[in-house]
Amino acid sequence: MRRIADTYIQFVDTLSEILGNLSMYLVVLTVAVGFYNVLVRYIGRFLGVRLSSNVFIETQWYLFSLVFFLGFAYIMKHGINVRVDFIYAHWPVRRKAMLDFWGHLIFLIPYCIIGIWVTVSPVLTSWRYWEMSPDPGGLPRAPIKSMILVAFGTLLLQAIAEEIKLYRVIRGEEAQVEELGGEQPLRLE
Repeated sequence: MRRIADTYIQFVDTLSEILGNLSMYLVVLTVAVGFYNVLVRYIGRFLGVRLSSNVFIETQWYLFSLVFFLGFAYIMKHGINVRVDFIYAHWPVRRKAMLDFWGHLIFLIPYCIIGIWVTVSPVLTSWRYWEMSPDPGGLPRAPIKSMILVAFGTLLLQAIAEEIKLYRVIRGEEAQVEELGGEQPLRLE
């Protein structure tokens, strides 16, 4: 059973790393598209010609969304989410692990499941009717809506991997968490 759990953790952590790195590159692409949008809008205004279109504006919006959608699991894996908790910062490692374990189990995992459940129908409808942007020359909405499912799905997978790691920390098996090549799933203070 431990071998299956270790394989699962390594697979999910690797997937989260790949998606997180892709998300980082998408930031650069998002900035480049945004710069292009601003540049051609002002040049076009100066020349009296429309050089940009809604495709580029919506592409920027989609890329910005993808940065977050693909980065959720990566952020969770590395514990780099924003957290303001003055009491938590002074707790011992096991108590932090206990709080995170129950917090993930009671709040995060059900949230991901509910998120997937309520998103499936709108995504399928969007694909069925090939929903398009209401803006002239806009992009189809189905692909970006599908990424909401990917975001919740990868976050759920990472939450389960973190639960396994937290359980090991609670049991005093921190060394086994480190052997997997991962950090302990605790927040940066």
